[in-house]
Amino acid sequence: MLIVQKYGGTSVGDLDRIQNVANRVAKTAKAGNDVVVVVSAMSGETNKLLGYANHFSKTPPQREIDLLVSSGERVTSALLSIALQEMGLKAIAMTGRQAGIKTDSNHTKARISFIDPEPMKNQLKSGKIVVIAGFQGINENGDVTTLGRGGSDLTAVAIAGALKADVCEIYTDVDGIYTTDPRIESNAKRLNKISYDEMLELASLGAKVMQSRSVELGKKLNVDILVKSSFKDEDNNGTLITKESKEMEKVLVSGIALDKNQARVTIFGLEDKPGINAELFNKLADKHINVDMIIQNVSHDGKANVTFTIPQTEIDLAKNVLIDFEKRCDEISFDDSIAKVSIVGVGMKSHSGVAANAFDTMAKENINIQMISTSEIKISMVIDEKYGELAVRALHSAYNLDK
Repeated sequence: MLIVQKYGGTSVGDLDRIQNVANRVAKTAKAGNDVVVVVSAMSGETNKLLGYANHFSKTPPQREIDLLVSSGERVTSALLSIALQEMGLKAIAMTGRQAGIKTDSNHTKARISFIDPEPMKNQLKSGKIVVIAGFQGINENGDVTTLGRGGSDLTAVAIAGALKADVCEIYTDVDGIYTTDPRIESNAKRLNKISYDEMLELASLGAKVMQSRSVELGKKLNVDILVKSSFKDEDNNGTLITKESKEMEKVLVSGIALDKNQARVTIFGLEDKPGINAELFNKLADKHINVDMIIQNVSHDGKANVTFTIPQTEIDLAKNVLIDFEKRCDEISFDDSIAKVSIVGVGMKSHSGVAANAFDTMAKENINIQMISTSEIKISMVIDEKYGELAVRALHSAYNLDK
């Protein structure tokens, strides 16, 4: 088998942990597998490097930032290769450039445009374990670029697709995807398998184990992604993120997600005329403000109320954008004391009564639902933030996810 393994910052957090990773990689290789390893920087290293840059400038050039922070992953890849060679294994460390990873020129959040797999294939043919510095590539000018948040996961999935690997194993500090956050609900269960679409929904709705970009790429390239713990050996089967199958539809709900980083914006008495919403949401889009749920009330006297949700962290940006609309409406209000709780499952497509059960559960807990959004495999509800964790536990029980 050809296996791509990715180890995050906590997994390579110090020299002992890098040795632990070396032991795990060696075990995989000695079992007769070809292995490509993608590593992150040691935990805390990227922030330390950014701190160095900020010592000299509050707004350092992004090209230089990319060159600077990419060094963290290079250090880890070299150390892991040294450790493997000391154990008697053939290994080689490679930068993103040496591994053939080409990106666009959007510094600090570049997108992979192409991977030339030949340099990696040549090293694998010579019997070497290939250790790649994740999170980075080069643009058409030969400048180093970095891929933004979750970039090492993205690197691993992209490489697995380019090499047509049998599986991409993502090693982290948790042992898989759970029905909900175990810190909120102690009865949460680890899922053996989940579809790309379900994982995409959970990732976008607040689950933090995988970034949406990586799952989306995995679906596009048809790469099986196995999320496992780098700190467990026994009972370490993890969760497989894979294409949807008929057996998955038998499970009504796969998971419950909670996102507290939400704020609600309501524009009261906005003039109701063709194009007003296009103008409003185009201005928000121009500032890269991520609008989620949108509700517009029925028009009265030529005016309407428009409510939408945005991340809490983007309230100040939104306030600046909406200054232009203050004279064109009666009032604009902002509420950051809300949360979004969501139910996700491909089984919703073939089962009825899912929404009714959710609303009944909220009513029994005396939790008022302020906004509702649905898709084919998701129901999201905006509620008062103080009831967020109670809602998660109640819904988890209502759909028998603790069984």
